[in-house]
Amino acid sequence: MSGSYDDSVGVEVSSDSFWEVGNYKRTVKRIDDGHRLCNDLMNCIHERARIEKVYAQQLTEWAKRWKQLVEKGPQYGTVERAWCAFMSEAEKVSELHLEVKGSLMNEDFEKIKNWQKEAFHKQMMGGFKETKEAEDGFRKAQKPWAKKLKEVEAAKKAYHAACKEEKLAVSRETNSKADPALNPEQLKKLQDKVERSKQDVLKTKEKYEKSLKELDNATPQYMENMEQVFEQCQQFEEKRLRFFREVLLEVQKHLDLSNVASYKNIYRELEQNIKTADAVEDLRWFRANQGPGMSMNWPQFEDDEWSADLNRTLSRREKKKASDGVTLTGINQTGDQVSQPNKHSSVSSYEKNQSYPTDWSDEESNNPFSSTDANGDTNPFDEDTSPAMEVRVRALYDYEGQEQDELSFKAGDELTKMENEDEQGWCKGRLDNGQVGLYPANYVEPIQ
Repeated sequence: MSGSYDDSVGVEVSSDSFWEVGNYKRTVKRIDDGHRLCNDLMNCIHERARIEKVYAQQLTEWAKRWKQLVEKGPQYGTVERAWCAFMSEAEKVSELHLEVKGSLMNEDFEKIKNWQKEAFHKQMMGGFKETKEAEDGFRKAQKPWAKKLKEVEAAKKAYHAACKEEKLAVSRETNSKADPALNPEQLKKLQDKVERSKQDVLKTKEKYEKSLKELDNATPQYMENMEQVFEQCQQFEEKRLRFFREVLLEVQKHLDLSNVASYKNIYRELEQNIKTADAVEDLRWFRANQGPGMSMNWPQFEDDEWSADLNRTLSRREKKKASDGVTLTGINQTGDQVSQPNKHSSVSSYEKNQSYPTDWSDEESNNPFSSTDANGDTNPFDEDTSPAMEVRVRALYDYEGQEQDELSFKAGDELTKMENEDEQGWCKGRLDNGQVGLYPANYVEPIQ
């Protein structure tokens, strides 16, 4: 082991060994890395908690939107209830994922934060107390041995220099013997130089061997002291590693919904609701409420004496009902309506872009797509004409328009909302290039 170093034990080591002067710094750095890893783990858990929250919100929005679409759509009976069971499942799972988010932040995140605060103590001048203690411990253990190593390096350098000088002196003396121009006095000087060089080699070699012996004698104590400080660092790191393992297991338990009884019950209930769907029952209901099973006041012979009153009653009712967009299908002798259409006899739509025959006219009194239905409610197909302030919004996710009247954008794009959200969850907006169209309301957020 060799290298150049100063009194501060700074050294350019000749190998990657821990025992080289200054190579203990990697062990000291691990303490600072432990603090940073606590921050990294907290950030990791925080991001996962945010994902859980966003997923829960998206499940809730999805369930709300599709529950409305299914309820307003043409599906009926037990199959409708089975379909809606998926939306109930999403709402319940959303609640569970919100609980996961709470556990990650309120338990796991806080536990790491508190442990980090207790394990690492900041100093007034910067850095951590634990790092300084390890640094001082290694310096103290290494200083005596490093001093002796410095003496060995100096002795070795002196010995090698003496050997080099001896070889030069011997070479000069040998060459002088073949030179007749040199007098005996000059030859004597060269011979004396060779003799002194040999003596220097012996002295430097002895000193070099002595310093090496002293270094060897100091090495066991050096290794023992270094091992002691290193073991203290190992114990500190062991606490962190065991703590991380404990926290990760708790995070796993919070994320693993398969072991949560309520989570299993959600899907048992969903399966039961789907299995209760009965095609025969639904067909029977449709026959009774929308088909041949419906009651009917068939036309009967009426005396002339009733004609005038009947016509007057009919004209009043037709005039009144025409404004409601409903055609009377049968009248008894008192002029009462036979039956009122229920939810499933009215026409509705899954989506804004559902296609229908084009031969309907709003001018016809029996048009089911007129501005109001039999109950006086507004037609879900009518556009929301209420004025709205234009608002700048930013896209949260990528969206690719599925129809010609829909916009396409990327997450982060900005656009202008021109009309508020309709019942199906769509907004009307304008891109910066001037294109106007529809987009899902939950894909954007207002720009603050």
